[in-house]
Amino acid sequence: MAGEYREYNYVAADTIDVSELEPLDPETKKIMKSEFSTGIKLTLFYYVFILSIPILNWYAAEFMFSRMWGGMTYSWFFTSIVAMAMAFVIALIHTTLYEKRLKNEAEKSSTPADGRRIG
Repeated sequence: MAGEYREYNYVAADTIDVSELEPLDPETKKIMKSEFSTGIKLTLFYYVFILSIPILNWYAAEFMFSRMWGGMTYSWFFTSIVAMAMAFVIALIHTTLYEKRLKNEAEKSSTPADGRRIG
């Protein structure tokens, strides 16, 4: 984690051929695949929300352009306040799932083959 950070040697750009790199180990491959899957799902959820706003502006214009607090329209409220809150919630979900996955992986790797744990 962050406490395990080490300095790496600087590698200039375009000096490594990606095709010559060794394949990832199965555990890293599994973690990356899971991270990608989670990221895609959360991204799609956010894009559906963002793309629904112009659609609602078109088909529910009376509601979306009606005024709420201080003259702000619902369209602006969803675009600014709700979208920002969703970004924070999505980041929280992603971080929570990542930490949960790391905790599960750490427990698996510290569990002996016979399934017994010390402490």
